[in-house]
Amino acid sequence: MSTLTPVKAGVSLDALLAAKESRAARQADWLARYQQPVISLTLVTPGAVKDTPRYRNTMGVALQACDQLLWQNRWPVLDRQVLWLPTGAHALWCVDHPAVEIKAQCVELEQTHPLGRLWDFDLFCPKQGQVGRHSLDLHTRRCLICDEPAHGCARSRRHPIEEVVARVERLIDGWFARD
Repeated sequence: MSTLTPVKAGVSLDALLAAKESRAARQADWLARYQQPVISLTLVTPGAVKDTPRYRNTMGVALQACDQLLWQNRWPVLDRQVLWLPTGAHALWCVDHPAVEIKAQCVELEQTHPLGRLWDFDLFCPKQGQVGRHSLDLHTRRCLICDEPAHGCARSRRHPIEEVVARVERLIDGWFARD
């Protein structure tokens, strides 16, 4: 199932917080309904603009990469949903397979695909809750600009937003200009 909304300019902090709550509610609903691990995918989209044709194309590449990963591993997908929202695209997969193995493969995608740094795969398990990189003895994600922990740079706004957005744009340009 896919829900499409029109591309908008920028979104407010209130809209982003409401989208985060809705995303958490969808994740909890799927965990309760299926009692199996849930992959939740969003994009790293700094700034107020979360929905552009370029971001939609980037999400399309991520969707294809995850679908291919699941298919290649022959992991049963119980449900899949993609939402194209003004606050950014969001995808969910419910997969009948051990959560830690799924998380390891999603991290591998994030680390090896040329656009993977812009993908944020979260993994939730009905028994363990969120399965993070720490469960795989991996470090947190690194900043796009300085390679320090990304969470700290984002929270402190260490880098001008224009610099971070420009870095994201260069990553996208590099991928789509490769041919």
